[in-house]
Amino acid sequence: MHGGLSGKGLGMDCQQPTARLEWRNSERVMPRRTDLESILILGSGPIVIGQACEFDYSGTQAIKALKEDGFRIILVNSNPATIMTDPEMADVTYIEPITPEFVTKVIEKERPCAILPTLGGQTALNVGLALAEDGTLEKFGCEMIGAKASVIRKAEDRDEFRQAMDSIGLNSAPSEIARNMREAREAMEIIGLPCVIRPAFTMGGSGGGIAYNLEEYETIVARGLRLSPVDEVLVEKSLVGWKEFEMEVMRDNKDNCVIVCSIENLDPMGVHTGDSITVAPSQTLTDREFQKMRDASFAIMREIGVETGGSNVQFTVNPENGQLLVIEMNPRVSRSSALASKATGFPIAKFAAKLAVGYTLDEINNDITKVTPACFEPSIDYVVVKMPRFAFEKFPLADSTLGTQMKSVGETMAIGRTFEEAFQKALRGLEIGRNGFSGKKREFSAEELPGKIARPAPGRLFALYDAFQSNYTVDQVYRLSGIDPWFLTFLQQIALTDHDLESIHIEDITSQQMLSWKQRGFSDARLAEAFEIPEMDVRSLREKLDVLPGYRLVDTCAAEFEAATPYLYSTYDFSSDEVPVSNDRKKIIILGGGPNRIGQGIEFDYCCVHASLALRDMGYEAIMVNSNPETVSTDFDISDRLYFEPLTHEDVLSICQREKPDGVIVQFGGQTPLNLANGLFEAGVPIFGTPVESIDRAEDRGRFSEMLDLLGLRQPPNGIAISPVEASAIAERIGYPVLMRPSYVLGGRAMEIVYDSRDLERYMKEAVMASPDRPVLIDRFLEDAVEVDVDCICDGEDVVIGAVMEHIEEAGIHSGDSTCVIPPITLSDTIVDEIRVATAAMALEIGVIGLMNVQFAVRGETVYVLEVNPRASRTVPYVAKATGVPLARFATQVMAGQKLRDLGVTEIVPENHIAVKAPAFPFAKFAGARADLGPEMRSTGEVMGIDANFGMAFAKASDAAGRKLPTEGKVFLTVKDADKRNVVMVARTLSDLGFELVATGGTHQVLKRHGIPVERINKVHEGRPHVVDLIKSRAVALIINTPHGKVTRHDDGMIRSDAYQVGIPCLTTMSAAMAAVEGIQALKAGTAQVASVQSFYGVPVAEPAKA
Repeated sequence: MHGGLSGKGLGMDCQQPTARLEWRNSERVMPRRTDLESILILGSGPIVIGQACEFDYSGTQAIKALKEDGFRIILVNSNPATIMTDPEMADVTYIEPITPEFVTKVIEKERPCAILPTLGGQTALNVGLALAEDGTLEKFGCEMIGAKASVIRKAEDRDEFRQAMDSIGLNSAPSEIARNMREAREAMEIIGLPCVIRPAFTMGGSGGGIAYNLEEYETIVARGLRLSPVDEVLVEKSLVGWKEFEMEVMRDNKDNCVIVCSIENLDPMGVHTGDSITVAPSQTLTDREFQKMRDASFAIMREIGVETGGSNVQFTVNPENGQLLVIEMNPRVSRSSALASKATGFPIAKFAAKLAVGYTLDEINNDITKVTPACFEPSIDYVVVKMPRFAFEKFPLADSTLGTQMKSVGETMAIGRTFEEAFQKALRGLEIGRNGFSGKKREFSAEELPGKIARPAPGRLFALYDAFQSNYTVDQVYRLSGIDPWFLTFLQQIALTDHDLESIHIEDITSQQMLSWKQRGFSDARLAEAFEIPEMDVRSLREKLDVLPGYRLVDTCAAEFEAATPYLYSTYDFSSDEVPVSNDRKKIIILGGGPNRIGQGIEFDYCCVHASLALRDMGYEAIMVNSNPETVSTDFDISDRLYFEPLTHEDVLSICQREKPDGVIVQFGGQTPLNLANGLFEAGVPIFGTPVESIDRAEDRGRFSEMLDLLGLRQPPNGIAISPVEASAIAERIGYPVLMRPSYVLGGRAMEIVYDSRDLERYMKEAVMASPDRPVLIDRFLEDAVEVDVDCICDGEDVVIGAVMEHIEEAGIHSGDSTCVIPPITLSDTIVDEIRVATAAMALEIGVIGLMNVQFAVRGETVYVLEVNPRASRTVPYVAKATGVPLARFATQVMAGQKLRDLGVTEIVPENHIAVKAPAFPFAKFAGARADLGPEMRSTGEVMGIDANFGMAFAKASDAAGRKLPTEGKVFLTVKDADKRNVVMVARTLSDLGFELVATGGTHQVLKRHGIPVERINKVHEGRPHVVDLIKSRAVALIINTPHGKVTRHDDGMIRSDAYQVGIPCLTTMSAAMAAVEGIQALKAGTAQVASVQSFYGVPVAEPAKA
């Protein structure tokens, strides 16, 4: 394990405290810059692949750190699901697009002394640099802190960085810079194939890749040049197969340097580090190699000029001869910074913020120990394993091969005393149906196994398992995979032990045998599977043999100093628990959501954080259980006690048996904790809030239908099928099209609209395995309906509506993928009142205590109930930001027994502003994947546009989500027959605004008859040239396409897919088209204004200092 005090070379690097330090009343008084009064912090915007909720964690930490020093904090972030955008976090909060245009308006209005762009990922860094280069910062006297513009350029510009490395004698891979296709062809002649293409100033390797032939090379370069904001790519010699390492480094303005953490990729070079399994601290470096890499990291920090913050430096090592090369560095808090912070307990973002305002590392105390300074380099006596989670099942046509462009949507982290323990804990924490490195035997045939081992993909890990079961040697697997033999040796041992479990007789198991399995990470569930007995019987046997987990502290210093913050992990390698259980207060356990995935992400973590803070304010001991290193919920100061553990029945029940809580909150973390609710309840664990019986009443389709009949509420004609024959009969009875959905899923997994019997047969065969335990729910699909979401709180006596949200997208598109608006803009007061009354009636009848979400469909003047979820929904933070009412906090207070009327909670309907939520999609990362929107969710995140005017709110939301509305160019229109009347007004307005119009047959005919100038173009199935050709050549600035029926839905998918690849906004309803026209008018009129959310809520804020 590497650690200890930092050093200059091998000597001390952390300078002794100087006379700048004073002591006053036994408190250390630390200097900071006194010339700065206000600081503007840039967030990272929507959750996208390559930039997720780790930047909410870092931004939140930084805001708290700077506010405690008295700075006035101004925040710009477009993501309403973040903790950092809560109105009580920053002094002034702007939920606006993070673009140079809108950030300039904020700077002009607020006149901050400084801007801190190093905590919001690549988005913030690029915007900060753009504002420096266009003169905005100089014009308004705003200094860039955290990293100067010259430092950002030197690190991010591929050519400058390579020259900087040459100047300090560090080698990097042979490479050439290209700024156009001609230069790219010349670069390839020099570098040769295969080669790696790395676009400049992008995140998560966006646009990059490995090219093995000329066709691949030209495709990747063209994409990279398009996505690079500076039109630049680095063409680099391929080092596929080399080992990859990361160093998390901090440096201050006194040249104190520390390595926070070394991280090793299990996968060799060629796989983006975000997609690789990573291990901390590095396991296969010799001490000499580690010191060499450490010294190189410090030399890079000094050469690039980072002196007020944290950075991430990536290296590669040739496994044949140990040659060390530098790959790149990020002069900002990175994705790996969150992992390193959670792995060590060293709050990188907090310290980076402190360094940015003048502190030095020797002047800041470590929050975990309270006694060691931040220049005391972390040292850890455990192993941390991070595993990525993928979502290729959502994009079946996408290539699942992993490369230099990141594709994972989330990650889990596990801590153990050994690599084996941490590795198996991480695998079961990933929630992919695995109980560890074991289980499904012979997943691959003997013929395909070598190819599966060699190809980096999400399933490769289980090909390794099959290989070791098939008597492959470590050397054979190494030659195929490039994974270091050190890791492979341990994986082989786990696989062979797993195989031997099958022959064990349960009555022969000894205490030592059980302890050995548990120390190597084998779960009770896996042992139960092997012994063919229930999991609870394994637990009983383990307890009888006195084999129980212990809990150790994450303390940053390998137990050299006592940890003041109870941040714990379980292990079977311990002599005694390192922290006693407290019993002086009532305690509540909050179960988090585990790894991010499509359908379950930051929105649920937001709710968990609010629950913890509310419970602490009420005097409860709040205990957080989660396995996601990216989140605010796993920060050391959010809860009274943090367990970094997988969210499985075994791990959570062990914590409950240790803590004996007064209640467990399962409703805030999404489907993951809800899936544990029954097992915990049956084990005698008290469930806080809505009873398990009530949850089942809402989830069970039969019981739910009975309740609606009892209340006199309508639902679409429906049925429940447990076989394909039943499904066919139900569909014929209720009529096509039908909406198919499996039971017990999140994010609309495997939901689909089926148009005919042949389609239905395919769905039942391919998409689901229907059974009595897993019935398929079939609803009549309501075409041309408006969907409505409602969030509410119920205390058992009263119900308060959080908000009624109207979807702008048509019915049948998952609520997470639909643009929606608060308050509703087309629904009558009568309809909205009917929805409110129905919501309250259902909440009281079900017996909800806390939050509930209802989805309705409105067709004409008829309201239908689609679905009820008696838990937190992903819209809770959006509602909170739109209305100023912290729903999750009030729901927690209600769950603790308080009454809504006593809390003074009432529905707030915004009168002076409109809030539009828009989704952010990952389609551009998955070339070849169809971008059809439907009942299965595909968005990774969301943004909010807020304005007094609906059109401008819509324009802001579109801009923030990466679909900026144009103010000139060509618009393509193709609409269904029902929309042909309304499209005339939209088309005429666009034409009057100066746009050229192109349309398909029927739409073209209608517009021509109304005297609107328009050019005709073929539909996709009518032959070439067609609209997709137009899109691919980027000859279109905006698409208006309202699909109807199966064929045009297919066309729509192709249109959308290609539109996303080239970044063209695509609107699929007339209401969205009308909204966009309003937005375009506002943009052309130059009426875009910015206002703080505090001003919308009527909250007074401190005025900015006068310029």
